[in-house]
Amino acid sequence: MNASTTVADIEGPAVRLRFAFAAAIIALIATFATVGSTVPLFNVYRAQDGFTNAGISVAVVVYSAATLTTLLVLGRLSNHVGRRPISIASLSLLLLGCVLLLNVHDLGILVTGRLLLGLGAGLASSSVTSYIVDTAPAKPAWLASVASSQTVMLGLAVGAVASGALVQFGPWPRQLIYLVDVVALLVSIVLIVLSPETVSRKPGARRSMMPSVRVPQRVRHLIPITAAVLLSTWSVGAFYQAFVPALVENQLHTASPLILGLVFAAYMAPSAFGAPLGSRFAPATAQRLGMAVFLIGIIGVISAIATGALPLFIASTVIAGASQGIAISAATRGLLSGSTIDDRAPTFSVIYLISYSGATVPALIAGQLTSVLSLSQIVLGYGAFALIATVWTLLGARNPHPAGSFEAL
Repeated sequence: MNASTTVADIEGPAVRLRFAFAAAIIALIATFATVGSTVPLFNVYRAQDGFTNAGISVAVVVYSAATLTTLLVLGRLSNHVGRRPISIASLSLLLLGCVLLLNVHDLGILVTGRLLLGLGAGLASSSVTSYIVDTAPAKPAWLASVASSQTVMLGLAVGAVASGALVQFGPWPRQLIYLVDVVALLVSIVLIVLSPETVSRKPGARRSMMPSVRVPQRVRHLIPITAAVLLSTWSVGAFYQAFVPALVENQLHTASPLILGLVFAAYMAPSAFGAPLGSRFAPATAQRLGMAVFLIGIIGVISAIATGALPLFIASTVIAGASQGIAISAATRGLLSGSTIDDRAPTFSVIYLISYSGATVPALIAGQLTSVLSLSQIVLGYGAFALIATVWTLLGARNPHPAGSFEAL
């Protein structure tokens, strides 16, 4: 099948599109499982190679910065070249990152490996997520937004738990998880190759690489609240990546990679299960509900860190994770309302530009403050951010307009 084939040209579209939908979901899980698999190894690098909290924070920030740059420059390329070629390119970059991370003994290798993961994840965040929406079944109506937004969280959780288990109990603790990632990425590439294309090849690829941020006009008014939801929830996700490894060791008195992976997954995995609950409500209502409960969860996390209460920490982490799923999927559902194939890649570029900004900027600031503030003090800043975002969402959440045209932000 050539790159100019569209959905309408596919023989037996129902069966082949279902295959492509499953392939795209598997590819996105593999993408972010690869990203999440480095998290349990952070403590290993700290213990065996002398990496500091600030150094780990740099690796997290470089990943997010690479993703941001890729989204800004290449986020719309799949509209012109096709979903499959860009998806394959993203998976290939991730594969190269895994190969490099097989031999981490200095911070430069870790940062470079995370840079490649960021480039691959950035391409996947626009192309593979758009591919999921292109091929998603029409019913249930919420499936496209939940699958495209929450597969990321599920992948991160799967990668963290699998990595923790293999690091603690498997042979070659610093390499095995990356070899597993390589296999998963190769399988994903094969599945995408066998899937039908959903976008016609068309001119303008080079022009699409000019940095641009745009969404359909009918959902433009949703951006301020979407930004509040994504910035605050993703900032906490970056906190769990950058600082929870040290927190687990210092506060919970364990260096177990599996425990670390489970703690990280306790924030990410419930997001995927909480998201369908928000489909029962209009997007604005679901965002208000999700952010209100998210704030309760973050308050519990702060209290648990201050008191050293492990049960409260785990319970609050799960609550925050599930509620962020409600809020994020509702925000995504609003922005995708009435979208066409050409709308989706630019829209997901905006979604993930905002998301990774939330992961990057607070983590960069917090990383610089680790020399003067304790983790208990740093987490208060994240709590303040969550409070502001929740109040903003409660006051301003709105639903999409039924129709409109495409307009630059």
